[in-house]
Amino acid sequence: MIIANKDFKDHTYIMGILNVTPDSFSDGGKFSDLDSALKRTEEMIRQGADVIDIGGESTRPGYTHISTDEEIQRVCPVIEKIKENFDLPVSIDTYHHDTAQAAIKSGADMINDIWGLRYDSGEMAATAAKYGVPVCLTHNKREPVYTDFLKDVPTDLSESIDIAVKAGISRDKLMIDPGIGFAKSYEQNLILTGNLQVLDKLQIPVVLGTSRKSMIGLALDLPSDQRIEGTIVTTVIAVQRGCLFVRVHDILQNKRAITMTEKLMGKA
Repeated sequence: MIIANKDFKDHTYIMGILNVTPDSFSDGGKFSDLDSALKRTEEMIRQGADVIDIGGESTRPGYTHISTDEEIQRVCPVIEKIKENFDLPVSIDTYHHDTAQAAIKSGADMINDIWGLRYDSGEMAATAAKYGVPVCLTHNKREPVYTDFLKDVPTDLSESIDIAVKAGISRDKLMIDPGIGFAKSYEQNLILTGNLQVLDKLQIPVVLGTSRKSMIGLALDLPSDQRIEGTIVTTVIAVQRGCLFVRVHDILQNKRAITMTEKLMGKA
């Protein structure tokens, strides 16, 4: 996978989460001003982040929708400053094509779409194709109804891949995210995280995003700021399953977990 002329392969990399929102479930408001966002970016890079994923609208359960204008105003200045000051890829976490376009013009190198190109009528797919940027397609559904859960998830993702390819996005610019926490019950999130091999047949690099999510909170009965160990367990699983990226808040701890797991596997 090539992102901003950097080749990501044969290793599990870290996508560091930077929420420039006042209402994110775990770090809302902490990095919503430019200075704190830049300081956090510098810290994440120092701790081992390989990509910075910037979100301007919370996607926690029950989140409040904002206008694309407000989303653009939140993310674009941060993207511009990060690209001015640091040499690493930046991802824009959005499902709005207007925001994606503005972010790319500000320097974003890829799109992370929690709706897997299904939110609109093809505009996001067309935007990604126009600018030739990689896209992460997350599994999501408007109604959490499944016939055969572990078969339906890859089938749904295959449909997102088809949307991308038909829009002119090459398969080598695609990643998939199983969508832990999106349109799934607690039990389904556990099952899918433990059975990531069901995605292998799609032959697309996988991004796992479980960091501090409710699945971990419910399993351990812990608030969002005490879910590092639970997240690390899922990171180890991601490495064992050959995921290309883990998307996490706590960079240093997850980086160490990746390194140790890969050494045990003879990969590092």
